[in-house]
Amino acid sequence: MDIRVVKTRKAITDAFLAFRARKGIEKITVKELCEKAQVNKSTFYKHFRDVYDLSEYLEGWAAEEIISSIRHPEDLLSRPDVFTRELFYACIGQTGLIHTLFSGSRASMLPVRIEERLREIIFNLRPDYREDPMVNMILTMEIYGCFYAFEKYRHFGDDVCIGVLSKISRKIMELLEA
Repeated sequence: MDIRVVKTRKAITDAFLAFRARKGIEKITVKELCEKAQVNKSTFYKHFRDVYDLSEYLEGWAAEEIISSIRHPEDLLSRPDVFTRELFYACIGQTGLIHTLFSGSRASMLPVRIEERLREIIFNLRPDYREDPMVNMILTMEIYGCFYAFEKYRHFGDDVCIGVLSKISRKIMELLEA
């Protein structure tokens, strides 16, 4: 990729993250992003449709960063306890970015982005799973259920929550295999 394109995207995304850390996405304008990034509006629109498109791009990138730190994402179905542990420790490692991108009206989007990426990985490895209702429901339940339980009960401590969620994930899979 052209180095100028890389630098321009970085300037735009850095400007967005700086604004996003201080205010909701609804309050960020393309004009102020362009001023901070020192690019023309036409340059911004060559890369992104609007600030929501930019946010979705960064959300997908953040999800990919999290997923890429998991050694075997396909373990979700075979070793869900290991997968759950790795997923949440990966999320903890990206806490700052997560709190910046996935706050306010975008708070519920982290599990959406994680699930989208995991579906892609799992279904590429196992196309036969694509139409399997049990696999699809397990995937959704694991991701959304664990994320919401983790956030709700995080006051017990990250390690405690991750340990409990890992055990629950393993037990659910054992029930399904029985």
